[in-house]
Order: sequence, then C-alpha cells, then structure tokens
Amino acid sequence: MIKSLALAATATLALTAAAAAAQPAAVRNVILVHGAFADGSGWRGVYDELTARGYKVSVVQNPLTSFADDVAATRRALARQDGPAILVGHSYGGSVITEAGDDPKVAGLVYVAAFAPDVGQSTLDQYAEVPPPPHFQPDVQSDGFAFLKADPFKAGFAADTQDPDARFLRDSQGPIAMKALEAKVTRASWKTKPSWYVVATEDGAIDPRLLRSTARRIGATTTEVSGSHVVFFTQPKAVAEVIDQAAQGALGAAR
Repeated sequence: MIKSLALAATATLALTAAAAAAQPAAVRNVILVHGAFADGSGWRGVYDELTARGYKVSVVQNPLTSFADDVAATRRALARQDGPAILVGHSYGGSVITEAGDDPKVAGLVYVAAFAPDVGQSTLDQYAEVPPPPHFQPDVQSDGFAFLKADPFKAGFAADTQDPDARFLRDSQGPIAMKALEAKVTRASWKTKPSWYVVATEDGAIDPRLLRSTARRIGATTTEVSGSHVVFFTQPKAVAEVIDQAAQGALGAAR
C-alpha cells in the first residue's frame, strides 16, 4: 500500500513537472519606445511598475530626427537584450515598433494609444481614416521640425494631467522632424508578432475611434483605459498591467 502511494505521488509530481515545462516561460525583458513631442522620461511610472514586478526594462531615447534614426535607436536597444523582449510603443512610437519589431528577439508588441501602419503607409497616413481632434495642433518650423502649440497643448496632449505636469510636458517636448511622420514603413511586424493594444478613451491627439479601428485591424488584444494621449504617464499601473499580460502570454501566442 505504501509502495503504491509512493509510486502514485511520484507519478503525480512527474506529470506536474511535465505540465510546468510545457507552459511557455514569461518574457522578462521590456523595451519602452516614446512617441513624438516627448522623450523617454515620461515612461518613469510604467518603468517603476514593471521593475517592481521583476522585469528588466530599457527605455529608448528616440532622436526624432528621422524615422530611420528612431528605428535604429530601437534596434540598438534590442541588440542589448539577453533574451526575448516585449516591444512597447506610444503614439508615433507605434510606427517605430511596427518597423523594428521583426527582430527575432521581439516576442510581442504592445501599442499604447499608438499608430500601427501597414507596409507603404506613414504615421500621418493613418489620419486619413479619422482626422486628429481639434486641439492637437503641431506647429511646423522653418527647418522642418514641429512642436505642439503651447495654448492647446494640455487639451490636445495631456488633458488629464495636473497643470504643473502639463506645463513640464509642454516645455520639455521634443520636436520631431516632419519627414519622420511622413516616412513609409517597410515592415508590418504586427502581422507576424502577437499584439496588445491600449485605447486611451479620452485621447485628444488620436481620436479614440481611430485607436479602436487600429486595434481591430491589427488583431490586437485590446484594453480600454480612461485617460488622455499620455495615458502611460497618468495611468502607469493600468498600462503596465497590459504589458505584464503581454509578457506572460507572448511566447504561447501564435499569429
């Protein structure tokens, strides 16, 4: 009897171990890619949430001088990873990860209130479907770089931030070369990599209708979060939760 119980226990442990081995491991590396009119510092809240959960997080600093330069910056971050990674892009950063996401180290893509062009489309081409909301007003300079206009900045970009934070985001914004927004992507990585999408329900820079349409078009697992275009800044825990879900499920997902 004792021998039978021991054999049964051993068999149960073996089956449990086999089942555990069959489960895909979670991805432990995350790369955060910011969009236009911003820099990587806005990811701090998401960074803190993810590192507290044990993730190794890298934050790309896009030069915003050309689409090729920004894709190259993301590829440099990917080259430093010690294993599979989740690639996260906000806004224009979604175009960047769409191009760079074909890297074999990329296990999954997370789009946060982001663009996701198809091959032959640019970031700005996406607005042909649904135009930008009225308070989102780029001001193109004589050198071809654009800032967001100061007066409507909060309403168009960061409506749910406190006034001091909105002023800081406005005054520290990174100008982007318009040619970066006009560049056509040559790869659409969301066609081959599993994707997740955060819809910012109060987005003043990309109409939420366009966000939802984009998420459907790329077949992403979608989460709606109440927030402005900078939802990653104002709702870092909710955004980190989606990234966590992607990391947990990417290796077991198929396209």
